[in-house]
Amino acid sequence: MKKYVLLFLSIGVLLTACKKSDDDLTPPDGIDPDPIADVEVQDFMWKAMNFWYFWQADVPNLADDKFPNTDEGIAAYTEFLASESEPGTFFDDQLLYSEDRFSFYSDDYRELTQAFSGISKSNGLEFGLKRFSDSDDVFGYVWYIVPNSDAATKDIARGDLFTGVDGQTLTVDNYIDLLFGDNDTYTLNMADIANNQITPNDKEVTLTKMEGLVENPVFLSKTFDIGGEKIGYLVYNSFTNEFDEDLNDAFGTFKAESVTSMILDLRYNPGGSVNSAVLLSSMIYGTNTDELFLRQRWNDKIQPQLSDSQLTDYFASETDDGSPVNTLGLSKVYIIATNSSASASELVINGLAPYIDVVHIGETTRGKNEFSITMVDDFEGSYIYNSERESEINPNNQWAIQPLVGRNENADGFSDYTSGLTPDIELEEDLENLGAWGDPNEPLLARAIQEITGTTGKRSFEVSMPASVMTNSKMFSVLKDNMILDKPLNLEKSIE
Repeated sequence: MKKYVLLFLSIGVLLTACKKSDDDLTPPDGIDPDPIADVEVQDFMWKAMNFWYFWQADVPNLADDKFPNTDEGIAAYTEFLASESEPGTFFDDQLLYSEDRFSFYSDDYRELTQAFSGISKSNGLEFGLKRFSDSDDVFGYVWYIVPNSDAATKDIARGDLFTGVDGQTLTVDNYIDLLFGDNDTYTLNMADIANNQITPNDKEVTLTKMEGLVENPVFLSKTFDIGGEKIGYLVYNSFTNEFDEDLNDAFGTFKAESVTSMILDLRYNPGGSVNSAVLLSSMIYGTNTDELFLRQRWNDKIQPQLSDSQLTDYFASETDDGSPVNTLGLSKVYIIATNSSASASELVINGLAPYIDVVHIGETTRGKNEFSITMVDDFEGSYIYNSERESEINPNNQWAIQPLVGRNENADGFSDYTSGLTPDIELEEDLENLGAWGDPNEPLLARAIQEITGTTGKRSFEVSMPASVMTNSKMFSVLKDNMILDKPLNLEKSIE
């Protein structure tokens, strides 16, 4: 992911952001200095969270007066950092607000930042997982296959089911280790489905993870000519700004084909770049750069330091590479979204709502309305990751944290959708009839087409076996379901 970080921090801000400098944290006489060295990851986590975290004021352990700058306070701080030897557990148990479902950490910042660019170690299989209603057993069903991956070379496709891995039946207790453990290769034990029954079969599919797999999120774009309507259809699987030009090209094709109605399929899109969300929304609605798309809300330390231009994003007329945005100028859009649609996907729905009629087809979305920033152990960079400052990152600490630092409001000031955005037309996927990508008979796509054309026909959209997921493969990727702020951030004022 492209990173734009322009930090102009005064001494006052640095002292506020990092309440205790390295000198401040030198233990007083009589206290062994080694614990500080042993817990430098926890030290970095606390300092970054104390300044940037959206709920800093609501977490007692992050209070500004928690550890006074006295010998006793420094000793208490050191003891607090050492109270949990595992940095990940320290982050989760000591620093997070009780209602925060999305902040996370990584023990390798390089792996995390590569994931933001659509690069990962993966076999290319994306799938949902569901628990059997009468046991602790679990089964998976294939969402889609990433092109040019190992899975793309194997006999496996959308809608296929599996109930085991390496001969072991999947359960709620073992599916994480079997599917998302350290094993680069595993064999799926496949299954059949008929009459609401899932039955293991003898088929096996062996998959191997590839280093550096690149996924273009512009998965499918096509135009339908149905009943005199030119309908554009786009399956977009992640807001990855490395592929904004591909996204713009897809809309250029829609424009050239005189598309008058748009179906945007975000059913498996967990989010990503805020800037890509702005661009996508501009491609749908328009390039009116004086119309507000979103306004940021930060904690009380950050909010006063940001100018109005920093806190707002308007619809865009060109991409970051300078290409004119190909816009359809629509007054209505049909968006397919499910419980697996989150963050930047929800941002598009919420951001467009004040301007055009957004018809949401599918399920209630995940409910993630906050954005995050990647933070690493770079004191002088105010802990914000910047690829140009990698040499300044503490070589003894390769950890990164991805905390929620703000919330996006739409032009009407609305951001309260922690319970998710509810659909206008509720329709779940059907395990017995997932359908093929781009097939106008695929149920969710067919329902959107029906809404556009007004032709009801005799088709029933009754769901035989709902595909509502317990979790999915993307939730175990490095990126998960994050909304990433990727615009220049200028802090020019100090907080006294």
